Amino acid sequence: MTTDMPAEPDDAGPDAGGIEALRAELAEANDRTLRTQAELENFRKRSRREYEEAQRYREIDLLRDLLPVLDNVLRAVEAADKSTDVESLRSGFRMTAQQIEKLLGSHGCQTIETDGTAFDPTVHDAILQQDVPGVAAGTVVGTASRGYRLHDRVVRPAQVIVAKGG
Repeated sequence: MTTDMPAEPDDAGPDAGGIEALRAELAEANDRTLRTQAELENFRKRSRREYEEAQRYREIDLLRDLLPVLDNVLRAVEAADKSTDVESLRSGFRMTAQQIEKLLGSHGCQTIETDGTAFDPTVHDAILQQDVPGVAAGTVVGTASRGYRLHDRVVRPAQVIVAKGG
């Protein structure tokens, strides 16, 4: 009596080539994965270095723009040592102040409006209240120091004198 049993796969049979091909594909896929992971890690390190460098030198453009202003201030100080003409010194400092304001504006920094505006605690810092006839309560009537905003963020609030109600 003979039983017909299915033949067991032989490693040397026709499927052996398919298994070897799959093993080769798997090895190649693993190699590609490792290379991709290494490239990604290198990219992360390079990006981190570039970011840190950008942060370290982020002020360089502003500094380059400020240096000519400093040169003008130093010239004015030197001129003040040699001259007694107060009006020309005042004029020189006024021009230097305008140069600084223009420079700040070119970097997105603007002066906060004060005199005659309604007091706004988000941009104004009230340092004093005064009775001022004919002026509505809560109106800014004087500025002790200017405030500045960079785009939509307050860099420094304006210190102001506010009219109080009477």
